[in-house]
Amino acid sequence: MVDWETRPASAADVEAAAELRAVVLRADLERLGRYDERRVRQRLRDGFAPEHTWVIEVGGAFAGCVALRPAEDAHWLEHFYLAPHLQGSGIGTAILRGLLERCDRERTTVRLNVLRGSPARRLYERHGFTLEREDPVDVFMVRAPASVVRDG
Repeated sequence: MVDWETRPASAADVEAAAELRAVVLRADLERLGRYDERRVRQRLRDGFAPEHTWVIEVGGAFAGCVALRPAEDAHWLEHFYLAPHLQGSGIGTAILRGLLERCDRERTTVRLNVLRGSPARRLYERHGFTLEREDPVDVFMVRAPASVVRDG
């Protein structure tokens, strides 16, 4: 696996994240007839919360991002994008596993949505997410906290 690290996001990361979102989602959005070059970036800008976001770096360079936003009844896994050349390298799985372990310790449900037909859905299903509902564009998934064995 490639060496990588995460760091807390800052407001200065929003444009790199918006650009990566446009690249990563383009094929799925085009397949769904929903790609809009301006809107795909603006939606990330509108929802970007640096205080709940981490930047993924490979070799000190921006390679992706992920957010875990607290909500009333769950945390929302959002803005989980990884540069295409790094997808399938194990980074996404490692990041997701770490976030879910944290949520399990906190006994927190996690929700997300993924575009219909996206291969990312298989990653989420492998980590215990199940279908909650879907519409013509999005699949909404949920994962209850796993039981955590505590020492002591």
